[in-house]
Amino acid sequence: MEDFPWLSVLIALPALGALLVSVLPRGRETLVKQVALGISLLVALGTFAMAAGFDSGGSRFQFEEKYWWIQTFGVHWAVGVDGVALVLILLSVVLFPLVFLASWNEAERSGGVDVPPEGAAGRSQGGEAQRSVKTYFALLLGLEAMLIGVFAATDVFLFYVFFEAMLIPVYFLIGSYGGAQRSYAAVKFLLYSLFGGLLMIVAVIWLYPLSAKPTSEGGLGHGTFLFSELSTMNIDPTTAKWLFVGFFVAFAIKAPMVPLHTWLPDAAQQAPPGALVLIVGIMDKVGTYGMLRFCLELFPGASKWATPVVLGLAVLSIIYGAVLAIGQVDLKRLVAYTSISHFGFIVLGIFAMTSTAQSGAALYMVNHGFSTGALFLVVGFMIVRRRSARIADYGGMQKVAPLLAGTFLIAGLSGLSLPGLSPFVSEFLVFTGTFARYPVPALIATIAIVLAAVYILWTYQRTMGGPAPERTEGLTDLSRRELWAIGPMLAIIVAMGFFPQPVLNVINPSVEKTMVRVDQRDPAPEITGNVAENGARP
Repeated sequence: MEDFPWLSVLIALPALGALLVSVLPRGRETLVKQVALGISLLVALGTFAMAAGFDSGGSRFQFEEKYWWIQTFGVHWAVGVDGVALVLILLSVVLFPLVFLASWNEAERSGGVDVPPEGAAGRSQGGEAQRSVKTYFALLLGLEAMLIGVFAATDVFLFYVFFEAMLIPVYFLIGSYGGAQRSYAAVKFLLYSLFGGLLMIVAVIWLYPLSAKPTSEGGLGHGTFLFSELSTMNIDPTTAKWLFVGFFVAFAIKAPMVPLHTWLPDAAQQAPPGALVLIVGIMDKVGTYGMLRFCLELFPGASKWATPVVLGLAVLSIIYGAVLAIGQVDLKRLVAYTSISHFGFIVLGIFAMTSTAQSGAALYMVNHGFSTGALFLVVGFMIVRRRSARIADYGGMQKVAPLLAGTFLIAGLSGLSLPGLSPFVSEFLVFTGTFARYPVPALIATIAIVLAAVYILWTYQRTMGGPAPERTEGLTDLSRRELWAIGPMLAIIVAMGFFPQPVLNVINPSVEKTMVRVDQRDPAPEITGNVAENGARP
């Protein structure tokens, strides 16, 4: 099985599944959903089978495939995974079938939720869904193929192709199945992403002549986009800085980091909840993954040059996102701002340049996917019942829907990194690793711990606590299907809160390779004065 093209098959399965779903007969909505769910489960089983053969102590990139794609321009179909890419692909294939379950009836009711405009007045297109059920699930399967591809690509040009291609299903998921202001939100998302992609493609093309090697005739041969070769190049420092900016801005938009974040709250407010789980839980991780993989390893000197500014933006995102979350009146916008804060922690860990912080950041990507994914799903369940995303329209939910209230509480507590739940471990590693090299940003970032407690607990009190008003009386609790969708996420959050080491064992070797490439070593622990003077005691 070592020579089996695992990654190509895993990319092809959901892509072919999207085509299959799109040609199924009209009026067979249940069959469409069953086929989509079955394909996503098949992809998950295949990924687990591949992951079982991953050797964390072996070579960095495993399950590699490399074929010429556009030979004239040095472009390969080159895929492979290291520890970080593997855990992000696992995150993806676990979330997709759960989202399919949670979104079983989402396409039929898309666009009908009462959502406050929040400054977008005059841009409403009405509340009717414009696309079919099979188109909705075909778009989701297409997005799954793009996400597996973007994490598996080891050719920079191929990475860019997947990076841009995943915008297409997301644009239509927001623009066709979103709320009243869906077109505005979808276009804003697309324009931001295309701007970042434009800067990135310039940088990608610039890499090609830089990678060309001299020939025996005295000229230059073909260049390459293979990550393995580009990561060993020594690029002129000034050129490297420009290239770093091109990549970093594209990733900062996707992440999203302040001040390039404004597309996310609008997209979150308008997108259907299931699609939103995939956008924030997985797609946005492409930004932080790209920083760790490409910014640091292709441009190590420029990354160290930019570190003070990036750390400042990361801390700003942490505090800004948390403060704005407190003031939100819309549930989906609130969770979106909490994600901006969490992404700030991930970027802080990446650019702290310590193995502890970077391992914590990579683990944070996974934990945030499950934590925020669970929170968005619960919010979606609430919106289905009340037909509103306004916090003021809730209250007393724990009396009429105790299971819903309980899942909201667990998901919310994971969002504030409560000990015993998975985000706590990753946040603790980021703080510890960052403090060892940059104590001031780490100390400022701790303010977000208090702010997180405020926005989560206050939201729970306003929506779930108190007497049940007439508007919430008679609401049903979670159905069996909804429990099957949210239950595995909560189980993973608890399990990884107590047993994170298996995931860290997969992540750490890749992080060590990144540290070597950027020529950084963990700071030595400081020795107290008494020990330094008197020597170590027996």
